[in-house]
Amino acid sequence: MKSVSIITVNFNQHQVNLDFLISLKQNPSVYNLEVVFVDNGSKEEFEQEYKAIYPELIYVRSAQNLGFAGGNNLGIKKATGDYLLLLNNDTEITSNTIDVLVSEMETNAEIGLLSPMILYYDQPDTIQYAGFTEMNYLTCRNSGIGSMQQNKGQFDNDSRETGYCHGAAMMCRRSDLEHVGLMAAEFFLYYEELDWCERFKKAGKKIWFTGKTKIYHKESMSVGKESAIKTYFMTRNRMLFIRKNTGIINSVLFSLYYIFIACSKQIINYLLKNRLDLVKWTFKGVSWNLTHTKNSKNLGFKI
Repeated sequence: MKSVSIITVNFNQHQVNLDFLISLKQNPSVYNLEVVFVDNGSKEEFEQEYKAIYPELIYVRSAQNLGFAGGNNLGIKKATGDYLLLLNNDTEITSNTIDVLVSEMETNAEIGLLSPMILYYDQPDTIQYAGFTEMNYLTCRNSGIGSMQQNKGQFDNDSRETGYCHGAAMMCRRSDLEHVGLMAAEFFLYYEELDWCERFKKAGKKIWFTGKTKIYHKESMSVGKESAIKTYFMTRNRMLFIRKNTGIINSVLFSLYYIFIACSKQIINYLLKNRLDLVKWTFKGVSWNLTHTKNSKNLGFKI
Protein backbone atom coordinates (compact mmCIF):
# COMPACT_ATOMS: atom_id res chain seq x y z
CA MET A 1 0.00 0.00 0.00
CA LYS A 2 1.36 3.41 -1.00
CA SER A 3 1.83 6.00 1.73
CA VAL A 4 1.08 9.73 1.62
CA SER A 5 2.68 12.50 3.65
CA ILE A 6 0.60 15.65 4.04
CA ILE A 7 2.81 18.66 4.74
CA THR A 8 1.45 21.96 6.02
CA VAL A 9 3.15 25.12 7.24
CA ASN A 10 1.84 27.45 9.94
CA PHE A 11 2.73 30.99 10.92
CA ASN A 12 0.55 32.36 13.74
CA GLN A 13 -2.79 30.92 12.55
CA HIS A 14 -4.00 28.85 15.47
CA GLN A 15 -7.74 28.64 14.70
CA VAL A 16 -7.09 27.93 11.04
CA ASN A 17 -4.82 25.05 12.07
CA LEU A 18 -7.53 23.52 14.23
CA ASP A 19 -10.01 23.61 11.34
CA PHE A 20 -7.41 22.13 8.99
CA LEU A 21 -6.62 19.18 11.25
CA ILE A 22 -10.30 18.49 11.88
CA SER A 23 -10.82 18.44 8.10
CA LEU A 24 -8.05 15.85 7.69
CA LYS A 25 -9.44 13.74 10.52
CA GLN A 26 -12.95 13.80 9.06
CA ASN A 27 -11.78 12.84 5.55
CA PRO A 28 -9.61 9.72 5.88
CA SER A 29 -7.94 7.92 2.98
CA VAL A 30 -7.50 4.31 1.93
CA TYR A 31 -3.77 5.06 1.86
CA ASN A 32 -1.42 5.16 4.81
CA LEU A 33 -1.23 8.79 5.92
CA GLU A 34 1.18 10.85 7.94
CA VAL A 35 0.71 14.55 8.64
CA VAL A 36 3.79 16.73 9.03
CA PHE A 37 2.95 20.05 10.68
CA VAL A 38 5.66 22.71 10.43
CA ASP A 39 5.38 25.54 12.94
CA ASN A 40 7.29 28.24 11.08
CA GLY A 41 8.53 30.54 13.85
CA SER A 42 5.11 31.30 15.37
CA LYS A 43 4.95 33.32 18.59
CA GLU A 44 3.11 30.56 20.48
CA GLU A 45 3.19 26.79 20.28
CA PHE A 46 0.06 24.64 20.45
CA GLU A 47 1.54 21.20 19.82
CA GLN A 48 -0.55 19.41 22.43
CA GLU A 49 -3.80 20.99 21.26
CA TYR A 50 -3.08 19.89 17.69
CA LYS A 51 -2.18 16.38 18.77
CA ALA A 52 -5.42 16.19 20.74
CA ILE A 53 -7.17 16.43 17.36
CA TYR A 54 -4.65 14.42 15.34
CA PRO A 55 -2.61 12.24 17.75
CA GLU A 56 -0.31 10.87 15.02
CA LEU A 57 0.76 14.37 14.04
CA ILE A 58 4.46 14.88 13.33
CA TYR A 59 5.12 18.31 14.81
CA VAL A 60 8.18 20.19 13.58
CA ARG A 61 9.19 23.48 15.13
CA SER A 62 11.37 26.06 13.40
CA ALA A 63 12.78 28.79 15.61
CA GLN A 64 12.52 31.29 12.76
CA ASN A 65 10.18 31.97 9.88
CA LEU A 66 11.67 30.18 6.87
CA GLY A 67 9.01 31.39 4.45
CA PHE A 68 6.65 29.23 2.39
CA ALA A 69 9.45 27.47 0.50
CA GLY A 70 11.73 26.95 3.50
CA GLY A 71 8.91 25.76 5.73
CA ASN A 72 7.72 23.20 3.18
CA ASN A 73 11.30 22.07 2.58
CA LEU A 74 11.67 21.42 6.30
CA GLY A 75 8.49 19.33 6.24
CA ILE A 76 9.59 17.42 3.14
CA LYS A 77 12.81 16.41 4.89
CA LYS A 78 10.77 14.92 7.75
CA ALA A 79 8.20 13.18 5.53
CA THR A 80 8.46 9.47 4.69
CA GLY A 81 5.54 8.95 2.28
CA ASP A 82 5.76 7.71 -1.31
CA TYR A 83 3.64 10.72 -2.25
CA LEU A 84 3.93 14.18 -0.74
CA LEU A 85 0.89 16.47 -0.60
CA LEU A 86 1.72 20.08 0.22
CA LEU A 87 -1.43 21.66 1.61
CA ASN A 88 -1.90 25.21 2.88
CA ASN A 89 -3.12 25.24 6.46
CA ASP A 90 -6.00 27.53 5.40
CA THR A 91 -7.53 24.80 3.23
CA GLU A 92 -10.06 22.07 3.95
CA ILE A 93 -10.11 18.87 1.91
CA THR A 94 -13.11 16.82 0.77
CA SER A 95 -13.91 13.13 1.15
CA ASN A 96 -12.01 11.87 -1.90
CA THR A 97 -9.21 14.45 -2.21
CA ILE A 98 -6.24 12.28 -1.24
CA ASP A 99 -7.43 9.11 -2.96
CA VAL A 100 -8.17 10.84 -6.26
CA LEU A 101 -4.84 12.65 -6.32
CA VAL A 102 -2.91 9.43 -5.70
CA SER A 103 -5.01 7.59 -8.29
CA GLU A 104 -4.20 10.24 -10.91
CA MET A 105 -0.50 10.01 -10.11
CA GLU A 106 -0.59 6.21 -10.24
CA THR A 107 -2.37 6.25 -13.59
CA ASN A 108 0.06 8.61 -15.30
CA ALA A 109 3.78 8.30 -14.56
CA GLU A 110 4.48 11.50 -16.52
CA ILE A 111 2.77 13.68 -13.91
CA GLY A 112 5.31 15.49 -11.77
CA LEU A 113 3.10 17.93 -9.85
CA LEU A 114 -0.67 17.72 -9.50
CA SER A 115 -3.25 20.14 -8.08
CA PRO A 116 -7.00 19.66 -7.54
CA MET A 117 -9.72 22.18 -8.27
CA ILE A 118 -9.77 24.90 -5.63
CA LEU A 119 -12.92 26.68 -4.53
CA TYR A 120 -13.25 29.67 -2.21
CA TYR A 121 -14.28 28.55 1.27
CA ASP A 122 -16.50 31.61 1.84
CA GLN A 123 -17.99 31.36 -1.66
CA PRO A 124 -17.99 27.58 -2.25
CA ASP A 125 -19.62 27.87 -5.67
CA THR A 126 -16.84 30.12 -6.97
CA ILE A 127 -13.71 28.68 -8.56
CA GLN A 128 -10.30 29.96 -7.56
CA TYR A 129 -8.21 27.49 -9.57
CA ALA A 130 -8.84 25.03 -12.40
CA GLY A 131 -5.38 25.28 -13.94
CA PHE A 132 -3.11 28.02 -15.28
CA THR A 133 -2.13 29.07 -18.77
CA GLU A 134 1.52 28.99 -19.80
CA MET A 135 3.74 31.92 -18.84
CA ASN A 136 4.52 34.81 -21.15
CA TYR A 137 8.20 35.09 -20.27
CA LEU A 138 8.56 38.59 -21.72
CA THR A 139 6.02 40.00 -19.26
CA CYS A 140 5.97 37.24 -16.62
CA ARG A 141 2.20 37.09 -16.85
CA ASN A 142 -0.24 34.20 -17.19
CA SER A 143 -3.91 33.60 -16.45
CA GLY A 144 -6.00 31.41 -14.20
CA ILE A 145 -8.27 28.91 -15.94
CA GLY A 146 -11.80 28.98 -14.55
CA SER A 147 -10.88 31.73 -12.09
CA MET A 148 -13.95 33.43 -10.58
CA GLN A 149 -16.34 31.28 -12.61
CA GLN A 150 -19.35 29.72 -10.93
CA ASN A 151 -18.72 26.04 -10.39
CA LYS A 152 -21.39 24.22 -12.38
CA GLY A 153 -19.48 20.96 -12.69
CA GLN A 154 -17.74 22.08 -15.88
CA PHE A 155 -14.38 20.76 -14.65
CA ASP A 156 -15.58 17.72 -12.67
CA ASN A 157 -14.26 15.14 -15.16
CA ASP A 158 -11.40 17.26 -16.41
CA SER A 159 -7.86 15.92 -15.87
CA ARG A 160 -5.20 17.51 -18.05
CA GLU A 161 -1.81 19.07 -18.36
CA THR A 162 -1.70 22.69 -17.26
CA GLY A 163 0.78 25.53 -17.07
CA TYR A 164 1.33 25.55 -13.31
CA CYS A 165 0.06 24.01 -10.11
CA HIS A 166 -1.41 26.07 -7.28
CA GLY A 167 0.72 26.42 -4.17
CA ALA A 168 -2.27 25.81 -1.88
CA ALA A 169 -2.37 22.12 -2.86
CA MET A 170 0.32 20.22 -4.78
CA MET A 171 1.16 16.51 -4.85
CA CYS A 172 4.42 15.00 -6.07
CA ARG A 173 6.33 11.74 -5.81
CA ARG A 174 9.15 11.51 -3.31
CA SER A 175 11.25 9.72 -5.94
CA ASP A 176 11.05 12.70 -8.32
CA LEU A 177 12.68 14.99 -5.77
CA GLU A 178 15.95 13.11 -6.23
CA HIS A 179 16.10 14.76 -9.68
CA VAL A 180 14.17 18.00 -9.08
CA GLY A 181 15.27 18.91 -5.56
CA LEU A 182 13.51 21.01 -2.93
CA MET A 183 11.86 24.37 -3.51
CA ALA A 184 14.21 27.33 -3.95
CA ALA A 185 14.22 28.78 -0.43
CA GLU A 186 15.65 32.10 -1.67
CA PHE A 187 12.19 33.03 -2.99
CA PHE A 188 10.88 32.91 0.62
CA LEU A 189 7.39 34.06 -0.39
CA TYR A 190 5.64 34.20 -3.80
CA TYR A 191 6.71 32.58 -7.09
CA GLU A 192 8.43 29.62 -5.39
CA GLU A 193 5.79 27.14 -6.59
CA LEU A 194 5.99 28.48 -10.14
CA ASP A 195 9.76 28.04 -10.08
CA TRP A 196 9.30 24.48 -8.75
CA CYS A 197 6.92 23.72 -11.62
CA GLU A 198 9.52 24.96 -14.09
CA ARG A 199 12.10 22.63 -12.58
CA PHE A 200 9.74 19.65 -12.81
CA LYS A 201 9.20 20.48 -16.48
CA LYS A 202 12.95 20.64 -17.09
CA ALA A 203 13.22 17.20 -15.47
CA GLY A 204 10.81 15.87 -18.12
CA LYS A 205 7.72 15.81 -15.93
CA LYS A 206 4.27 17.29 -16.61
CA ILE A 207 2.26 19.72 -14.51
CA TRP A 208 -1.27 18.47 -14.10
CA PHE A 209 -4.72 19.57 -12.92
CA THR A 210 -7.65 17.38 -11.97
CA GLY A 211 -11.24 18.47 -11.40
CA LYS A 212 -12.22 15.03 -10.09
CA THR A 213 -11.72 16.30 -6.58
CA LYS A 214 -11.71 19.69 -4.89
CA ILE A 215 -10.58 21.54 -1.81
CA TYR A 216 -11.80 24.76 -0.19
CA HIS A 217 -9.41 27.65 0.33
CA LYS A 218 -9.96 30.35 2.93
CA GLU A 219 -8.09 32.94 0.91
CA SER A 220 -10.10 36.10 0.34
CA MET A 221 -11.63 36.71 -3.07
CA SER A 222 -10.49 40.31 -2.76
CA VAL A 223 -7.01 41.44 -3.75
CA GLY A 224 -5.80 41.46 -0.16
CA LYS A 225 -4.00 43.96 2.01
CA GLU A 226 -1.02 45.70 0.49
CA SER A 227 2.04 45.60 2.71
CA ALA A 228 5.79 46.14 2.62
CA ILE A 229 6.58 42.43 2.67
CA LYS A 230 4.07 41.61 -0.09
CA THR A 231 5.19 44.51 -2.30
CA TYR A 232 8.86 43.71 -1.86
CA PHE A 233 8.71 39.97 -2.50
CA MET A 234 6.19 40.21 -5.35
CA THR A 235 8.45 42.76 -7.06
CA ARG A 236 11.71 41.00 -6.30
CA ASN A 237 10.55 37.47 -7.07
CA ARG A 238 8.81 38.21 -10.34
CA MET A 239 12.14 39.42 -11.67
CA LEU A 240 14.04 36.58 -9.96
CA PHE A 241 11.70 33.97 -11.49
CA ILE A 242 12.54 35.19 -15.00
CA ARG A 243 16.26 35.34 -14.26
CA LYS A 244 16.22 31.75 -13.01
CA ASN A 245 14.05 30.27 -15.74
CA THR A 246 14.94 32.03 -19.00
CA GLY A 247 18.09 32.92 -20.92
CA ILE A 248 20.05 36.14 -20.78
CA ILE A 249 18.37 37.76 -23.80
CA ASN A 250 14.86 37.16 -22.46
CA SER A 251 15.95 38.30 -18.99
CA VAL A 252 17.26 41.59 -20.39
CA LEU A 253 14.13 42.21 -22.48
CA PHE A 254 11.89 41.40 -19.51
CA SER A 255 13.91 43.66 -17.22
CA LEU A 256 13.50 46.60 -19.58
CA TYR A 257 9.75 46.02 -19.74
CA TYR A 258 9.47 45.40 -16.02
CA ILE A 259 11.49 48.37 -14.77
CA PHE A 260 10.34 51.01 -17.22
CA ILE A 261 6.72 49.96 -17.79
CA ALA A 262 5.31 47.57 -15.15
CA CYS A 263 7.09 48.97 -12.09
CA SER A 264 6.71 52.56 -13.25
CA LYS A 265 2.96 52.01 -13.56
CA GLN A 266 2.86 50.42 -10.11
CA ILE A 267 4.77 53.31 -8.56
CA ILE A 268 2.34 55.84 -10.06
CA ASN A 269 -0.55 53.88 -8.54
CA TYR A 270 1.13 53.92 -5.14
CA LEU A 271 1.76 57.66 -5.39
CA LEU A 272 -1.90 58.26 -6.23
CA LYS A 273 -2.83 56.25 -3.13
CA ASN A 274 -0.30 58.19 -1.05
CA ARG A 275 1.58 54.96 -0.29
CA LEU A 276 5.15 56.27 -0.40
CA ASP A 277 6.21 53.38 1.83
CA LEU A 278 5.31 50.88 -0.89
CA VAL A 279 7.18 52.91 -3.52
CA LYS A 280 10.32 52.38 -1.46
CA TRP A 281 9.84 48.60 -1.35
CA THR A 282 9.19 48.47 -5.10
CA PHE A 283 12.56 50.12 -5.67
CA LYS A 284 14.19 47.75 -3.18
CA GLY A 285 12.73 44.71 -4.94
CA VAL A 286 14.17 45.80 -8.28
CA SER A 287 17.45 46.90 -6.74
CA TRP A 288 18.00 43.50 -5.15
CA ASN A 289 17.99 41.87 -8.58
CA LEU A 290 20.46 44.41 -9.94
CA THR A 291 22.90 43.84 -7.09
CA HIS A 292 22.60 40.11 -6.34
CA THR A 293 23.15 36.90 -8.27
CA LYS A 294 20.07 34.84 -9.08
CA ASN A 295 21.18 32.18 -6.55
CA SER A 296 21.88 34.60 -3.69
CA LYS A 297 20.52 33.52 -0.30
CA ASN A 298 20.35 37.12 0.91
CA LEU A 299 16.64 37.96 1.15
CA GLY A 300 17.20 41.70 1.29
CA PHE A 301 14.32 42.01 3.76
CA LYS A 302 14.47 41.63 7.52
CA ILE A 303 11.76 39.21 8.61
